[in-house]
Amino acid sequence: MAFTDFKSPDEVQKAYQIRLVEKNFLSLSLLSPSESFILEYEFVNENFDIFSSEASRCENVIYPVLREACKKYIQQYSLWSHKFISADEILVGTPDYIIAKRSELGKNVLGYPFILVVEAKQNDFTKGWGQCLAELVAAQKLNQNEQEAVYAIVTDAEVWQFGKLQGQLFTKNYARATIDNLNEVFGAVSSLIELASKNIPQLDSV
Repeated sequence: MAFTDFKSPDEVQKAYQIRLVEKNFLSLSLLSPSESFILEYEFVNENFDIFSSEASRCENVIYPVLREACKKYIQQYSLWSHKFISADEILVGTPDYIIAKRSELGKNVLGYPFILVVEAKQNDFTKGWGQCLAELVAAQKLNQNEQEAVYAIVTDAEVWQFGKLQGQLFTKNYARATIDNLNEVFGAVSSLIELASKNIPQLDSV
């Protein structure tokens, strides 16, 4: 199997006995990105149809927002795009994006993964969360500590949803951010990295 074989969160929940709750663990605070980022985003948004395809959404919105949010933490954490991971024969595949602890072995070695990001392809958030929850279970196994929370973002570039998995409890955030308020999206992503970073153990690599 692969992460993409899971079509909904309940499939993962049944397979791994994970309970779902919905409540706000993440506050959607407003935070402005750098002026250069804002100018570039506004230029691209005004002149190109950035929501016309999945590739365009990733290249022009999702990855740039993640990269900008990670800049503050560049000495501690790294952003990976389409990095293959494997926890066992079932939990295997290529997450769209991973935010991980920077490995002491170098930038080419994946460290402790603590945020998994999935693009909701064709705006299908049910399938997106199914894939993402499977990736979170894989991250738990790679990190060798199921009690340490791992976090998630599922987005179609316009709507941004957030979740976390700790033990066998999956918490889905009620509040969502939308790209029409760039400061809200950037603030939420930054807050999630800040929240996740408080729980990262000192591991070199996985």
